[in-house]
Amino acid sequence: MDELIIRGGEVLDGTGAPSRPADLAISNGRITAIGDCSGREADRVIDASGQVVAPGFIDIHTHSDFTLPLNTLAESKIRQGVTTEVVGNCGYSTAPVLPGQVDLLRNYLAAGAPWLDFRETGFGEYLETFPPVSVNTVMQVGHATLRLMAMGMDDRSPTADEMALMERLLEEALEAGALGMSSGLFTAPGNYAATEELVALARALHRHGATYASHVRDEAHHVFEAVDEAIAIGETAGVRVQVAHLKLSGMDGWGRTDELLGHITAARERGVEVFCDQYPYTAGTNPLRNLLPLWVHSGGLEAMLSRLTDPQVRERMRRDIERDGLTNFGRVESWDAVRIAITPNQPEIAGGTLGDIAARRSCDPLDAACDILLADQGHTRIVVTSMSESDVQDILRSPMVLIGSDGNSLASYGITSQGIPHPRFYGTFPRVLGHYVRDLGLLPLPLAVYKMTGGSAEALGLRDRGTLREGYWADVTVFDPQEIAESATYDDPHQYAQGISTVVVNGTVVIDSGEHTGALPGKVLRRGSHGVE
Repeated sequence: MDELIIRGGEVLDGTGAPSRPADLAISNGRITAIGDCSGREADRVIDASGQVVAPGFIDIHTHSDFTLPLNTLAESKIRQGVTTEVVGNCGYSTAPVLPGQVDLLRNYLAAGAPWLDFRETGFGEYLETFPPVSVNTVMQVGHATLRLMAMGMDDRSPTADEMALMERLLEEALEAGALGMSSGLFTAPGNYAATEELVALARALHRHGATYASHVRDEAHHVFEAVDEAIAIGETAGVRVQVAHLKLSGMDGWGRTDELLGHITAARERGVEVFCDQYPYTAGTNPLRNLLPLWVHSGGLEAMLSRLTDPQVRERMRRDIERDGLTNFGRVESWDAVRIAITPNQPEIAGGTLGDIAARRSCDPLDAACDILLADQGHTRIVVTSMSESDVQDILRSPMVLIGSDGNSLASYGITSQGIPHPRFYGTFPRVLGHYVRDLGLLPLPLAVYKMTGGSAEALGLRDRGTLREGYWADVTVFDPQEIAESATYDDPHQYAQGISTVVVNGTVVIDSGEHTGALPGKVLRRGSHGVE
């Protein structure tokens, strides 16, 4: 007897193949049969008539390591149909933390992880003590975190001893089961690293069969060179590369998606294993301080805050921004494109734009930004509209672009419900399936599901997951293709998605008739000799 049968649905197996009517039987956490299961008995039968039965969605690019210890139910993700999250992205990871370095990492990550407690830990201990949660997690170690541990926020090349320490910490993380290393070359201290430093660390990844994921050095004026750098690191070291949240940020670069995708296609054609992901929105989110010129960050947070009090520094920043646009985001239509998302000390301004706030305060928008950062001790987070919808759609159409939210697991209650975060935290996957597939007909449903399941599993080297096959782990999402939709908006983001009736993680029902069961069946998936398991 099976433990669970999902009966009467249209099965999309995650390979990109068309759907077919079939039942799905599950026991001991794995899929035991796909097809006509009318002759089989089960402890429980779920009627999926009129619905799609798909692999659980893989959120290939997230920062939920900042929130899962606080929101173990993973509400905003599991209710989107996500069953696996890849964390430790953009060079940020919450481990390893060497003795005496807790405050350094806490201050560095506070704008993204304002409520998380930090402690001294090696990466192996971090994996062993990660709490039970509702989703599977795949861990990466962040290059910025390694650099902080070795040399703080210094704007220079590492010494031989500092490089050796970064390599040792990376090796320890890989031996513990980290998927690989991520980098965030768009801001300090990641942007202080030369390509040669990253290649040296990537060679360690090669020795372990691990991967390299990069928030590239520039997503605006120099995005093509930045993507080429990520590809070159992988090609030189012989490692798989993932370009994070592919985009053309800033108005000066809009309309060049064919050229951008062409760089990745060319690399693939010459044998480089390169993948990319996207969140389907025209706005991104970042710490407010990351909009400022890179030179402002040298020496760390306290040095930056001290500089922001200097009128001459503000005037120099103003000239740089007028000339080059916002760091990493490029030129935007106005300061009204920058909205305050989370502010620990000024909750009354959350949701307001820098243009509006500056007008209310009768000051220049850059002065308003600096004053907000000083009041929040640098820990303000923002949402920035910097992309064109046409480019977003062109990138989304590409079969080689996978889906990642670049967001945290949040909840509409409790500590993670604070602020007005990006709606992608709640709505990325239903937005693709509802708005872009059903409403706009931008791409076919089997391809969209592939881009969030089987394609992502291939990019990650996941074993026994990502597609619906007998013997594979039973990560399953059941949704109504006519009803699935995001509910979250920029003004009211803490709203769960619609149209997802059942989510199964490792054979355990977590979302049942649209409601969370409280189950915490997720596993930490470690990279091994034959993939991630």
